[in-house]
Amino acid sequence: MIMQQPTTLEKPDFGPKWFWDLDYEKIDWQASYKTVIARIIERGKEEQWQELVRFYGLQKVVDTLKNEIVFLPDYAIEEACTYFPIKKEEMLCYTKKQSRPAHWL
Repeated sequence: MIMQQPTTLEKPDFGPKWFWDLDYEKIDWQASYKTVIARIIERGKEEQWQELVRFYGLQKVVDTLKNEIVFLPDYAIEEACTYFPIKKEEMLCYTKKQSRPAHWL
């Protein structure tokens, strides 16, 4: 079940392992939402995605996937489309990939 509304908690329930390259205690979870959502979509699974939705709300996660995240690997795009109410053609990271010419090799 995907919850609709964000929570009022101070931070999501993600451990430091997801953000190994950042100072975990200093992450501004609201200001860094694009980084957090992209990281969890790329490396997490359904349990972590549920936490994203619980913390940020479904609309913010979907809007961010559609309009703000500029890169996700193909597998993450495909998996996100099976979980969230979104088509890959609606995702900025997918449309940017399609507009780039392929390498000649």
